[in-house]
Amino acid sequence: MDEEVESFDVFEDVNISDCEEDTRSELKFDEVIESDGERLKRERIAEALADGNSNLQTWQRLALEEHGLVNDDLRREIWPLLLEVDPTDSEKVPLLSDLINHCEYNQVVLDVNRSLKRFPPGIPYKQRLALQDQLTVLILRVIMKYPHLRYYQGYHDVAITFLLVVGETVSFRIMERLSTDHLHECMEATMEKTSYRLSYIYPLIQKVDKDLYKVMDGAMLGTIFALPWYLTWFGHSLKRYSDVVRLYDFFLASPPLMPIYAAASLVIHRREEVLETGCDMALIHCLLSIIPDDMDFEAVLRRASKLYVKYPPEKLESEVKIRVKREAERQKREERRVRSRLNKNKTVWRRVYGCIPDWLFLHYRNRYGLAFVAATVLFGLYAYFRAADDNNNLLHRGFWNS
Repeated sequence: MDEEVESFDVFEDVNISDCEEDTRSELKFDEVIESDGERLKRERIAEALADGNSNLQTWQRLALEEHGLVNDDLRREIWPLLLEVDPTDSEKVPLLSDLINHCEYNQVVLDVNRSLKRFPPGIPYKQRLALQDQLTVLILRVIMKYPHLRYYQGYHDVAITFLLVVGETVSFRIMERLSTDHLHECMEATMEKTSYRLSYIYPLIQKVDKDLYKVMDGAMLGTIFALPWYLTWFGHSLKRYSDVVRLYDFFLASPPLMPIYAAASLVIHRREEVLETGCDMALIHCLLSIIPDDMDFEAVLRRASKLYVKYPPEKLESEVKIRVKREAERQKREERRVRSRLNKNKTVWRRVYGCIPDWLFLHYRNRYGLAFVAATVLFGLYAYFRAADDNNNLLHRGFWNS
């Protein structure tokens, strides 16, 4: 749910160099007490960082395992290693005022200004403005460097996660890498491929839980409920920051379609709730659209990994094509049914219309019709009041005569 944004001038000179508050070390989220498992995992990661023999497989394994990369200090070091990006940035960073003529500028600013819930709680106002400007510049830099990519609503939820963890320079390197790899289908001119990818959810559910699949497919639920999950890597749908960055650990170490498998796993994890809801599209959509704060994401991610190994995308391709074709045919039938009903209503109206004289229709061109209607109304009012007056006179005479 969007939060009200304080009014401010987006052209205000709040540049990074002018804002002392805008430093990585001062961005603090709610402190979380470290469990024994997290402490041991942190120590293992520290040893791997100190070991000169650690490689990409090392970082992927650590990111995928329970607890992920534990904290943001470690993520700041390992996220760039997972994507093998250069953490330095030799490119000149443009000012926000230099980008206002870009065709996507207004939409990006609008989305960024709605993203207050993604910032650290209690963040100083001036620092928040600086980060919002940074986020806007970050997004526009990527789509300006790669003109074939199209900004989509939700892209800012991905970008802000990296901006908050690794800062402006590294987040740009990460976002340009993801935009040309993991997210490139989402950034095409249409959402056709994105919609196609979401269709993988149903074959996965069908293979694991036929009862759940039957209810969801029978309700004609579709995949809209999972669209923000896929577009934002769940960043837009989760309230707890720790859950968001844990999922990002996992996705950065996984193949590009892993968020789809996580979506299917999440639905399967909530099967009892869905089955209790019944075969009702609106109720199921409402249920799945809200992810509980106490969701056990470690269990969800473990199942997602197993699903990917057992049913990789290439094994599901034929089933997905059949489903997409079937859904397209069903949609065409529904469109024909709606058009038929509308045409039937039009036919009834034409019949009624044909029985009514033209002069009865109130139209500015039909002067005689308007005059006739007005005269009829005035005559009726005159007759009514005249009759009422006569009745009063009769009653008055009758009272006195008695």
